[in-house]
Amino acid sequence: MLTRRGVAYAGAAGLAALALGRLFRPHTVNAAPHPYEVTHTDAEWRKLLTPEQYEILRREGTERPFTSPLLDEHRAGTFACAGCDLPLFSSKTKFESGTGWPSFWAPLPGAVDEAEDRSFGMVRTAVSCHRCGGHLGHVFPDGPKPTGLRYCMNGVALKFEPLPQGAS
Repeated sequence: MLTRRGVAYAGAAGLAALALGRLFRPHTVNAAPHPYEVTHTDAEWRKLLTPEQYEILRREGTERPFTSPLLDEHRAGTFACAGCDLPLFSSKTKFESGTGWPSFWAPLPGAVDEAEDRSFGMVRTAVSCHRCGGHLGHVFPDGPKPTGLRYCMNGVALKFEPLPQGAS
């Protein structure tokens, strides 16, 4: 049954969510839409990717936190797009955010695109692969120095390529 008190509580919760959304507004988006170098039909993507990769990369899903083996990846190397192999992040920028997803303070130059995401009643910045447009995760303005950014990525959207032994 709908009561005045229930409506008042719902309104107050909505206003609080709006205020928090404005307080934690993401940084400025830096990329315009463009044609992708790697394109496939939906059927081709389904054949190329695992069902979980397809859900994340092509349908903008999110993996469950603390499930990615890449959380514990600490070797020197590069994190690349699982959809097209484009190098995205250096292991030198990876840090432990405690959020349950692999986090980085900066992508490699020209590797990612960013776009405003207004899903789930909040404003965030979505991050996608510059080469294939695959959804990777989101970036937030609460990361460490030197950028102050936290690129919170779905591990299933990435693959790790270690540096050869002896390389630095």
